[in-house]
Amino acid sequence: MTVRRRTANYQPTAWSHSFVQSIKTDTADAFQAKRIDALEEEIRAAMNDDKAEPFAILLLIDDVQRMGLGYRFEEDIERALYRYVCRGECIGSKDRTLFTTSLAFRLLRQHGFEVSQDVFKSFTDESGKFLNNLEDDIKGILGLYEASYMAFEGELILEEAKTFSTKHLRHFINLGNIKTGLDDQVKHSLELPLHWRMQWQEGRWYIDTYSKRKNIIHGLLELAVLNFNTVQQILQEDLQYTSRFNRWWNEISLANKLPFARDRLMECFVWTVGMAYEPRFSNCRKGLTKVTSLITIIDDVYDVYGTLDELELFTDAVERWDVKVVDNLPQYMKVCYLALYNTVREMAYYALKEHGQNIIPYLTKPAELEMGETASSITCYMLEKGASEEVAREHINKFIVLAWNKMNKQHQVCNSMFGKSFIQMAFNLARISHCTCHDGDSHGAPDIRSKKRVHSLLIEPITITGKRNSNKGSHERKVQVFSEDHRVKCFSEAGISHL
Repeated sequence: MTVRRRTANYQPTAWSHSFVQSIKTDTADAFQAKRIDALEEEIRAAMNDDKAEPFAILLLIDDVQRMGLGYRFEEDIERALYRYVCRGECIGSKDRTLFTTSLAFRLLRQHGFEVSQDVFKSFTDESGKFLNNLEDDIKGILGLYEASYMAFEGELILEEAKTFSTKHLRHFINLGNIKTGLDDQVKHSLELPLHWRMQWQEGRWYIDTYSKRKNIIHGLLELAVLNFNTVQQILQEDLQYTSRFNRWWNEISLANKLPFARDRLMECFVWTVGMAYEPRFSNCRKGLTKVTSLITIIDDVYDVYGTLDELELFTDAVERWDVKVVDNLPQYMKVCYLALYNTVREMAYYALKEHGQNIIPYLTKPAELEMGETASSITCYMLEKGASEEVAREHINKFIVLAWNKMNKQHQVCNSMFGKSFIQMAFNLARISHCTCHDGDSHGAPDIRSKKRVHSLLIEPITITGKRNSNKGSHERKVQVFSEDHRVKCFSEAGISHL
C-alpha cells in the first residue's frame, strides 16, 4: 500500500557548505593580543578603583556587559557590586535619582544580590502610583522599564513600574520629541527589554550605539571592538569546523533519505551562540549544533513526514535507547535514529573523558512527542476562546512574563544544585528563543532580517580605523577609536580617576 506523505515545502538553506568555508577567519596577531591585554587591564584597574564614584562604576559595569565583555571581568564585576552593597547608603541615599536606583537594582539582581523592590517606594505616592513629576525624566523612566523586567512573581511595585514606564515611553515615541540618540534606545527597549535579549546580538548593537555618544571611554570602545572581532573569528572557526564535520548530512545520506527535512546548520549554530558565545564554550557550541540539527530533522519527521505507526516505533526506540531496535524502523528512520544515537554517544564520551560524568541518562530522557501539525499557542487560544489575535497575544505574553519572573526568583536561590554556567545558559536559551521567534520564525523560515543578523554577528567584522575596508565586497563596519589622551580625558569625565 502506498503511504501518502505530506510536505511542508521548506525553503532550502541560504548558507551552503562552500559559503561557510569561504568566510575569512584572520587570526589576531601578537600586537593585537597585547593591545587587548593592555586595554583589559586598564578597564580592570578602573573597575576596581575604590576612590571612584560608585555610580560611575555601575555605569562602567553596565557598558562592559552590554558590549559583550562581561566574561572578561566576571570576578571584577562581582567584587565591584559587593563593594557597592557594602556601602549600604548608596542605593538608599537621599540624592539618588530614578535612573541611578534603577540601574543599581537591575545590576544587583542580575548578579544574584538580594535587593528589595521597596527601593522604588520613594518614587511612588501613597496609593503606590509613580509620581507625576517623573514623567519628563525619559532616561530615568527607561532605566525603570529595564529594571522592572527583573521582577519576581507577585512584586506589585515592579508590576506598576512596568505599566508606568511602558506607557510613558510609548508616549514619548509617539510625540517624537526625544533627543537624538535616546529615541533609538527607547525603541530598542520597547521592542524587547534588555533582560530578554540575546547577549551577542545586544553586544553588536550596543557597540554601535555607544560609539555615537559624547564623552565615551574610548579605551573601552576599542576593547569592545577588538573583542568582538576576536570572538567572531573563534565563532567562524567553530562554524567551519561544524560544517566540515557535519558533512554527515550527506555522508550518511540524510539529505537523500530525508529530503523533506530542513537543513538549518547555520540557524542551529546561531542558537548555540545565543546560549554561549564566550570563547571557552567552543566544544559546547560544536556539540549542540549537531544536536539541534538533529532535533530539527526529528521535528520534521514528527510534524510532516511520519505516519502514526512509524512515530510510535521511533518513540519506543528512543525510550529504549538500544541500537538493536533499529531493525524495527522504516529505512528513512533508521538513518535518523542512528545519527541521533551516535551523536549522543559522542557527546557523552567527551563529557565522561573531560568531566568524569555520564550524561547519557540526561540526554536520552524520553520526551512526550506527538504526531501532527504544530499549532502555535496563540492560534490554539484564538480557536478555543474565539478571541482576536491581539487578545490571544496579550494572554500568552502574561505566561511568558510569569515564566521569566519565576526564573528571576530562582536565580536568587542560594546553594543551587546548578552551577553558574548552567543557570546562565538556561537564561540564554530563553533569550535566543525570543530572538528567533520575535518577528516570525527565523529558524524554520529565515527571512531577510534573520540573514542580516547572521551577517552582522558571524561574518562582518567591525573596523576600528575609521575607514571602510577598500577590498571589494567588504561589509566591515566603521567605529572610530581615538587617542590615548582622549581616553584618559573621558575616564576622568566619567568619574573614574584611577588610570
